[in-house]
This record gives sequence, C-alpha cells and structure tokens, in this order.
Amino acid sequence: EGAGKSSAIAVIENILKKQGIDYVNTREPGGTPLAESLRDMVKSVDHQEKLTIETELLLMYASRSQLLANKILPALAEGKWVIGDRHDLSSRAYQGGGRGFDENIMDTISNITLKGFRPDITLYLDIDPHIGLSRAKARGDLDRIELEQMEFFIRVHNKYRELAAQDTSIVTVNAAQTMLAVHQDIEQAVVKFIAQADLD
Repeated sequence: EGAGKSSAIAVIENILKKQGIDYVNTREPGGTPLAESLRDMVKSVDHQEKLTIETELLLMYASRSQLLANKILPALAEGKWVIGDRHDLSSRAYQGGGRGFDENIMDTISNITLKGFRPDITLYLDIDPHIGLSRAKARGDLDRIELEQMEFFIRVHNKYRELAAQDTSIVTVNAAQTMLAVHQDIEQAVVKFIAQADLD
C-alpha cells in the first residue's frame, strides 16, 4: 500500500510505447468481470459476516485463475506483453506472511490455479509499511485488508523482502526515494529487461 504502483505502471507503459511493444494491463485481484466480482468480496468492508482467512486465500487464487485463463494467457498468445499490478508474490506476502499460511499450502493452491505460470520479471516497490499506509490513508477510504493492524503489514513487508532476496527475477526498487529516483530505477530495470529479451 502506498508504494506508488500506479505511477510505476505509467512509467512502464511509456517505455513499452517508445519501444513499439504491444501490451495489456491487468490488476489483482480482478482484471476480468468475474475476477472483479471476487475482488469486491475480498476488499469490501460491508460483509454481514466475517470473511475467514481461508476464504480470502481461495478467493485471491480463484480471481487469479480467471485472470490468467481469460486475459493473461490469451494476450501472451497474441504476442502482447502483460503489465500486471500484483500477482502470486502478493499472496505469498499477504496470505503467507501476513496471515501465516504454510508455504506448502500456498504451493499446492498456486500449482492448481497457475500451473507453474510466473512473471518473467517482477518489480517490487519496497517501502516501510508505516510510510506506505500513511500514503494510502491520504488517498481516502481504506479497504478491508488496508484496515489491518500494523503488525500484519510488518509481517507482509518482511515476507516480501525475504522472497525478493531469494528470486533473481524480482528487482527491488526503493520506493521511499523521490518519485523521480523511483521512476529512474524502474526505467533502468525495464530497459535492461527488454534488451535481454531481445538478445534471447
């Protein structure tokens, strides 16, 4: 929350346009009509009953499965690039780190729904949760997950950092820098990735 994903995506879009690369945008949870309905279930603060953490986990992956099958894979099959606002890494951090789900459980559900699919590159915008949440609060009303206690977000943050340190396809960007510096780091990472993709 509050790390600047929207402006980061705008930077990536501008780079791809300059390179003449056709692309689509997605977001999670959501991205298709059915997945958006599942997003509403996950994010809403107006449920008449408490959403269990197990239900939250399964809704996240159900939404991701719909998005993968009905938008991401068809776009890739057409030769388009896909810019994703969140993916499996977020569930690993939020439901795994934040909610405490065992990695084996996460692996099983991910394998069923994603069938081994993973992004070629992930830009992780790293920011202290105290700063990020203060930015999110300044934007307006918070959703159900954003209303969690700070301890939850500290666990999420720690898990993100742990996973990013283990995976060379994840590029960590210090999102506490000035916006200009953040955008420069993003541009550098994306341009480097495109150059490598052209070589491959």
